[in-house]
Amino acid sequence: MMANSVLGTLKQALPTPLRRRLSALAEDLSLPVAARDERRRERDDPSGPDPGIEASVAASLAWLGRAQDCSATADGGVARHFSLLKGWADSYPETTGYIVPTLLDCAESMNRPELAERALRMLDWCVAIQMPDGGFQGGTVRALPKVSVTFNTGQILLGLAAGTARDPARYGAAMHRAAEFLRDSQDADGAWRRHPTPFAKPGEKAYETHVSWGLFEAERVAPGHGYAEAGYRQVRWAIGKQAANGWIADCCLEDAAAPLTHTLGYWLRGVVEAFRLSGEADFLAAARRTADGLLGALGPEGRLPGRLDSGWRAAVDWECLTGSVQIAHSWLLLHQAIAEPRYLDAARRTNARVRRLVRISGEPDQAGGVKGSYPVDGDYGRFEYLNWAAKFFIDSNLAEARVGGAGSG
Repeated sequence: MMANSVLGTLKQALPTPLRRRLSALAEDLSLPVAARDERRRERDDPSGPDPGIEASVAASLAWLGRAQDCSATADGGVARHFSLLKGWADSYPETTGYIVPTLLDCAESMNRPELAERALRMLDWCVAIQMPDGGFQGGTVRALPKVSVTFNTGQILLGLAAGTARDPARYGAAMHRAAEFLRDSQDADGAWRRHPTPFAKPGEKAYETHVSWGLFEAERVAPGHGYAEAGYRQVRWAIGKQAANGWIADCCLEDAAAPLTHTLGYWLRGVVEAFRLSGEADFLAAARRTADGLLGALGPEGRLPGRLDSGWRAAVDWECLTGSVQIAHSWLLLHQAIAEPRYLDAARRTNARVRRLVRISGEPDQAGGVKGSYPVDGDYGRFEYLNWAAKFFIDSNLAEARVGGAGSG
C-alpha cells in the first residue's frame, strides 16, 4: 500500500504529457488490438496529408451510412458511435435527428437520392419514438429513464423541420408537436428548466441556444406560431451568460469552469442562427465576442484545445474534434455575413487540421469516422468515433467549399 502511494505521488509530480504517456503504455497491455493499434498509429504518425474536402466528405458520408446499417438496435436510427473497445452502439435519437438535414442537403447538392432515402428512414424512426407530449428522450434509444428532454427535442426538431420542408403531410404534425413542446415549456426569462437531461450534471445550460436553432428552422417552414419568438427569448437569456471577453458560463455538460469546445460550438451556432433569421445587431455582436475569443485560442496549425477556461486558455492537452469543426462552421457563417477574413482563415486552418486527422481509407468501421478526441484516448468520446462528429465535419467542410475552400480540390 505504501509503495503504491509513493509511486502515485511520484507519477503526479511528472509533467502532464509524460504522465499521460506512461499511463498509455501501461494501459496498452489491457486494450483490444484495434484500440492499441490506433493509439500507436497516432504516436508514430500524428497526422497524415490533407485529403481535401471532396474525398473527406465522401468518406464521412459513407461512414454515416455504415453507422446507420450497423446500429446495435437495427431500427433505422444511427449508432451513437463506433467504439474501439466495444464496437457499434445503439441508435441515438438526438443526433440522428440533426444528421437528417445534412443527408438531405447532400442528396440534393450531389444528386444522390440514396442519401435522402437514408435520411427519411432516420426521420421515420424519430417520429415513431416521439413522446406523447411532443418531446423526445435523452440518451441512446434503450437508455433509462425514458423522459422528454428539452435539448434532444430541439436537435430532432432540426430534422423534422427539414423533413417538413420536403413533405409537410408526412412530417408536419410531428414537427409542430415538438416545436410546441419547446415553446410552451419555456420559463418566462427564456430559459428551459422543466425538462433537463438526466445524463448531464443538473443546472442551467447556456448551450441550449442550439435548441433555439431548431425553433428557428420550424419558423422558417411554418411561420406565425411563435417559434422564433421563443427562440429569441432563450438566446437573449443565454447571452446574459456571456463575459466581456466572450466566454460563456454554464456552457458544458459536466465542467462549467472549463467547457468543451463542443458545447461552446453549440452556443455559438445558436446565436449565429438567431442573427441570420432576425438580422438583429445584438445577436451578431454577441456571436462575434465569442468567435473572437475562440480565435485567440486557436493554434497556428489549426489546433483548438478541447476545453477552455474563462481566459480562453487550454484546460486540457487533447482536442475535441467535434467542437473544432462546429466552431469552424460558425466562423464561416460569420465570414459570409460580414466578410471578416480572420474568420475565413481560422476556419480553413481548423478544417484542414481535422481533415488530416481523419483517415479516409482502411478499416471500414473507422474510415471516414471522426474521433471524439485527438488523441483517441482523450477524455471526450474516449476511443470512440462519434456520429455527430462526422455530421459536423461534413457540414463544415461543405460550408468551406461553398466559400472557396483551399482544400476543395
